[in-house]
Amino acid sequence: MDSSKIFSTFDTWIDRVGNAISWCTVLMVLTTCLVVILRYGFGTGSVFLQETVIYMHSLVIMFGLAYTLKHDGHVRVDLLYNSQTPRNQAWTNLFGHLFLLLPFSLILVTESLGITASIPLERSYVGRSWSVFEGSAEVGGLPGIFLLKSLIPISGGLLAMQAIGETFKTIRYIRNSDWK
Repeated sequence: MDSSKIFSTFDTWIDRVGNAISWCTVLMVLTTCLVVILRYGFGTGSVFLQETVIYMHSLVIMFGLAYTLKHDGHVRVDLLYNSQTPRNQAWTNLFGHLFLLLPFSLILVTESLGITASIPLERSYVGRSWSVFEGSAEVGGLPGIFLLKSLIPISGGLLAMQAIGETFKTIRYIRNSDWK
């Protein structure tokens, strides 16, 4: 299987994850409305529902990173970038992917799992949470903070893979473009 087919498959998969996760935003709005109605209409609150919104928000952000990169939606200094030629924009993207985004993504994965500090997995940030099946500190809160913390290395890995894919696309664009 050649690299372009692999990255095309990965792009398709990232789109599916992004589209599925986007529905969490609708659920977040509905859940937040329910929390407000319960609080102000019936004088009752629900820690469970409030934490559900936080969990969904985390899913949207963490799984949306790679999707947003794929669709060139991350914030950049447009003041400088937009005034560049397409060739310089491609080189800027290549530099950013290789020397900023990819190292950040890898640090996100390695630090959350304790790899760079030679910490055993069970003593890492994510591992400690899994070792006690960490849950909410609030009464009536959601269990599963260990699952939420697991999003950190997963999203870092997805972002790294997308950064690699975008790097290859940019290199192909630089090589194949007819610069006049």
